[in-house]
Amino acid sequence: MEFDFEQLEPQSRYRLLTNFIGPRPIALVSTRSETGRNNAAPMSFFNVFSHDPAIVVLGIQPRLGGAEKDTMVNIRRTGAFAVNMVDMAISRQMLVCGLGFESGVDELEVSGLTAVECRKVEASYAQEAPCVFECRVERLIDYPRRTLVLGEVVHMHVRQDCLDAESRYVDPERYQPIARLHADNYIVSDRQFVLKAPDIDDFSKPPCD
Repeated sequence: MEFDFEQLEPQSRYRLLTNFIGPRPIALVSTRSETGRNNAAPMSFFNVFSHDPAIVVLGIQPRLGGAEKDTMVNIRRTGAFAVNMVDMAISRQMLVCGLGFESGVDELEVSGLTAVECRKVEASYAQEAPCVFECRVERLIDYPRRTLVLGEVVHMHVRQDCLDAESRYVDPERYQPIARLHADNYIVSDRQFVLKAPDIDDFSKPPCD
């Protein structure tokens, strides 16, 4: 079956993209409102795209009526946000943060998460998150129905039990983030395996005469 994306309506494009590109990591994005209130919202249009500079990207769409969501309003004002990664321990709180409360509601507080002040940016993060990236806006790319937020990671918090003995790599037994597949279907990274590439010499051909 073929789908012409240049002719397809947006909702069908969304369904196909989110159904077949997965799992997609979840960013519980926390920001600060103009009145000093915390805001938190989960987003699965998110990933890391560079390490030098350290860049993560969010894709944030407006509300159905066209108005910008609180997260986007706050990011434009402060130029900052925090990405809280989500594991099973805070999965319910993540869903609560996505319920669409009125502006001014502190989703971290309502969901039962503990707000901690970021070290380098104007935002708070969830103490219970396994790891958090403090980000400054590097640039915004505005489309009619979506804004891509490029954020430079300037600080990272990692829960100590998520690291190996040398504090160099994650401990796969402890750090098991969840990701979204489609609709209300999620996956948890509790079945990890090692997959090593073969030696290139095994595929080398002798020179032709």
